[in-house]
Amino acid sequence: MKKVNLLVFLLLPLFCLAQASFKLKGKIASETIPLEWADISISNSEGKIIDGSTSKQDGSFEINLKKGSYKIGITLLQFKDYEKEFTIENDMDLGTIILKESATNLKEVIIQYKKKTIEQKTDRLVYNLENNVTTVGGDALSAINTAPGVVVQNNTINILGKGTSRVMIDGRMIELVGEELNNFLKSISASDIKNIEVISNPPAKYDAEGTGGLINIIMKKGVRDSWKNTTTVSYDQNKYSIYTLRDNFFYNKNKFRFSASINAKTGYLNATDDLKMYFPDGLSHMKSATKVKTENLSGKLALDYDLSERTTIGFQYLNDRNNPDFKSDIRIENYNIQNELDNVTLNNSFTDKGSRNQTYNAHLITKLDSLKRKLSFDVDYFNYSSKFDRNFVANNFTPDMTFIDINQSGRNISNQDIDNWSFKADMEHPLQALNLSYGAKMSFTNSVSDVLYFNTITGTPELDSNQSNRFKYTENNQAVYVNADKKLNEKWNFQMGLRLENTQTNGFSETMNQETENNYLKLFPTFYASYKKNENNTFSLNYGKRINRPRFDLLNPFRIYISSNSYSEGNPFLRPSFSDNFELVHSYKEIFRTSVFVNAITNGYGVLFTSNPETNTQIVTRENYFKNLNYGIGESYSASFTDWWSSENSLYLLGAKTEFIKDINATPSNSLQIDFSTNNTFLLSKTTKLQIDFTYTTPFKSGLYEVGYASSFDISFKQDLFNKTMQIAFLANDIFNTSYLKDFTSVINGVKQVYEQKESNRFVRLSVVYNFGNKKINVQQRDFGNKEENKRTGGN
Repeated sequence: MKKVNLLVFLLLPLFCLAQASFKLKGKIASETIPLEWADISISNSEGKIIDGSTSKQDGSFEINLKKGSYKIGITLLQFKDYEKEFTIENDMDLGTIILKESATNLKEVIIQYKKKTIEQKTDRLVYNLENNVTTVGGDALSAINTAPGVVVQNNTINILGKGTSRVMIDGRMIELVGEELNNFLKSISASDIKNIEVISNPPAKYDAEGTGGLINIIMKKGVRDSWKNTTTVSYDQNKYSIYTLRDNFFYNKNKFRFSASINAKTGYLNATDDLKMYFPDGLSHMKSATKVKTENLSGKLALDYDLSERTTIGFQYLNDRNNPDFKSDIRIENYNIQNELDNVTLNNSFTDKGSRNQTYNAHLITKLDSLKRKLSFDVDYFNYSSKFDRNFVANNFTPDMTFIDINQSGRNISNQDIDNWSFKADMEHPLQALNLSYGAKMSFTNSVSDVLYFNTITGTPELDSNQSNRFKYTENNQAVYVNADKKLNEKWNFQMGLRLENTQTNGFSETMNQETENNYLKLFPTFYASYKKNENNTFSLNYGKRINRPRFDLLNPFRIYISSNSYSEGNPFLRPSFSDNFELVHSYKEIFRTSVFVNAITNGYGVLFTSNPETNTQIVTRENYFKNLNYGIGESYSASFTDWWSSENSLYLLGAKTEFIKDINATPSNSLQIDFSTNNTFLLSKTTKLQIDFTYTTPFKSGLYEVGYASSFDISFKQDLFNKTMQIAFLANDIFNTSYLKDFTSVINGVKQVYEQKESNRFVRLSVVYNFGNKKINVQQRDFGNKEENKRTGGN
């Protein structure tokens, strides 16, 4: 409480600051007519832009400034840039500023401008997608997988050496993880993404949740008074087919901005699993083949209205539905100690699975004065519901497939419903000495989950109360933060922040009549420093402390059956883990980028694949069982070998040291991991591109587990048509089918388990993208205040 009082004491005077300001006005014109929509920027003596505006229909503009010396900059397409220094002590009229036309006529020449693929900023790495062919016709998940230092595998998105990452869109957190998050990202068209920000240590403004940093997807934007529609149709072929249709509409007129999108996908995926468990009395070998329905429907509506030049109100609504039903055929072969086949169990099951999430956001943004002080308020409501209804029958057979008896027959039902309200306020407060921001947030979460198990071996469902449960969970969080950044000179820039979070949790199992509580107050500091030695060399150092809270569904203590001899169960006693992240980065000519990083995790929790040798059963549990020290070095290299060949390459060397903090009958083991990727783009003509990509990860050991190698070889082709209003793209992904999870090995309680999983990573895709309307779009999107709570709701 003393920490809260101190922060309030420090922040309160800042709300009371007031400074006199003066009006700067003028008109912008060519030699013949006034110029509308000219971009006007005002920079302080340090060269930092502190305010801006655009010229009106008659070319006029007005900006309020406090007393001081500034530089005005004016830009407009087809005209030369204009700059002028001035000092303001009273209201000032700059008169009519005449812009001169550029020497070239844009209608007569084609200007080819290629953005840098990778840009290093103080607290993040910016990855521009426009040069990547494989993302055309693809989705946001595939686009994230092409970002440097980011890997997508087994329903998780990881920044290498950091861990699982959170994902945002234009600063709005996607409130899902795992399978649910991936399904949502697959509903977003990659062609609408401008760039992707990789933030290994997020600033104090963002929730402290997540050890693996932040992925922020920035959508394309443009100028006012325009509309645009983009339609994408794609066809994927793996063993089965998948059809995708996406449509995005943007409208921006005067004070009104509106956007809407709808995304639909249907088809099937093929998944196979292979698990070997070496019990003392012999091997148990499970093989499964699963046909997974891919059925998704999602949509978005966003509306913003300018009440005045300084105040904007808005509303956003997101709705996403998934119905990934699947049918599994499982064969379990049990061998004796002489490695002779003893019996066979055939397990057939069908799972009715579905989820739905809805997010509502209302917001208000107001600029308090010409000094760019800005105050924003958000109110958010989020609801997530899921169902899991699995019917299975397992029959025992002799080695020659003569029926013996029914091993197990049951129905496993699991439902979850989560509601979250959040309220937050953020203040941007530029001062003469530094830029300050601060804010507060409150969130309230209620989760109810039911697990029901029916024994159906007699043909009549009988509820097994020992394997059924109703679990209620509440989590409330209050947070305040302050963040400051300062540019000392042309070489040095600093940023630091503090975030204080107070959390109260309560879990209650009705069946067990068991209640668990956990309350904690934690402080999360962040620090960034950058040094520009010269035009070629830039150095940056950053540090951040993070927390990783368990997802709500992982706290439910009861079982969900995977097969007749395998089940998963939660742990109501799971506690958050914490991490300290350090990173040193050097950039040379923005061509070479070297990153050295250390990530220390305490009270780490994760999945334990244990087993019961007496019943030959696999048990999937979660425990706080380790502390970890991850470290590594990464190198990226951008090159243009010729006018028609450009290349992006990265090499990461990763290591770790793991110690168990829980009595586990296993020995931790770690080894060096090498991750390499190369993306090569060939310009065959002005409208035709070919891209060849290759990735490779060596086998490695990490704590309890060993993981086999993974690699992927991809070829893609893009053809622009009708002045780029249409694009046709072809992708052959993972041609040699080597990117799947393999040789995933653990030894616990003397039982060795080896697991392999394939999920249709090898496929071909044909896509058509069509744009029409005025391409100059400008859609502003908004943070969702409950971004963190919703993040912990989905997937396994």
